[in-house]
Amino acid sequence: MLQEQIFNIKSAAAFNTLALAIFKFQFENNKVYRSFCDLLYKHPSDVKTVEDIPFLPIEFFKTRTILSSAEKPVISFSSSGTTGSVTSKHHVTDLSIYEKSYLNGFKQFYNAIEDYVVLALLPSYLEREGSSLIYMVDDLIKKSKHPESGFYLDNLDEITEKLIALDQSGQKVLLIGVSFALLDLIEQYQFKLDNTIVMETGGMKGRRKEIIRPELHQLLKEGFGVSEIHSEYGMTELLSQAYSKGNGIFECPSWMKVLTRDTEDPLSIQKANKTGGINVIDLANINSCSFIATQDLGKIDADGSFEVLGRFDNSDIRGCNLMAL
Repeated sequence: MLQEQIFNIKSAAAFNTLALAIFKFQFENNKVYRSFCDLLYKHPSDVKTVEDIPFLPIEFFKTRTILSSAEKPVISFSSSGTTGSVTSKHHVTDLSIYEKSYLNGFKQFYNAIEDYVVLALLPSYLEREGSSLIYMVDDLIKKSKHPESGFYLDNLDEITEKLIALDQSGQKVLLIGVSFALLDLIEQYQFKLDNTIVMETGGMKGRRKEIIRPELHQLLKEGFGVSEIHSEYGMTELLSQAYSKGNGIFECPSWMKVLTRDTEDPLSIQKANKTGGINVIDLANINSCSFIATQDLGKIDADGSFEVLGRFDNSDIRGCNLMAL
């Protein structure tokens, strides 16, 4: 089965072969994606490389049910949004695929989760239902098997005391938090951490003025007393995450790949080192859609690593003009 091959990819050739097979599978089994491909006159017989594959605009997750499986969803993850706004929904028919994706992805970049105490500072996500990030971090906390692992909302005194004690004991710690909460923490306390990975998940979520990533990372490096700030790149519509160990340079796990599209011609894939719209291939999305055109702007390096440079202006109305299926 295709699903069994996703987390066993060992080469670029194996990735490309499986991506083309999953494209054919989703073309045949995903009604929304099939309609989109038909409008582009893109049939599996026309698609010879991954660059030929059509990328579904991410906005479709707001207005359509994106499924490539006849199974009923066991959970529907939803994006955050302002009151009254339409949120994205990612209907997941097999949670074991998501769990394998984030556990194998974390292990690929950071080794076993059992090595870490996981401290999560994600108040904006905890305050709503349907967050795929909360599902992942909650499971990472459980899988770490450390009694000190856990979520923190507004109890900054408690997390500070615990973080300092753990770090000074030599215990490896993963502090994962939304940007505004990490800034709140260092405004009240200053740290000098030697055994802690500080990982931001992005976003001020309306709590603070948005600032560019280099400025954010500089503030966090100074506040936590660390040499690098790590980042996680994920979204409701994906079941995989890319990670940055510093300088905002992200790498994908072996079953995920990022490309960029021309901002003026959204169906045209660019070569490396050009700024464009980020397209993601996430093979873990086998039961929804693995080929997604996001609203993010980025730049890809020749080695496949990438930077996220911002978002499209008026992103809900720009991009591919075949939105009205």
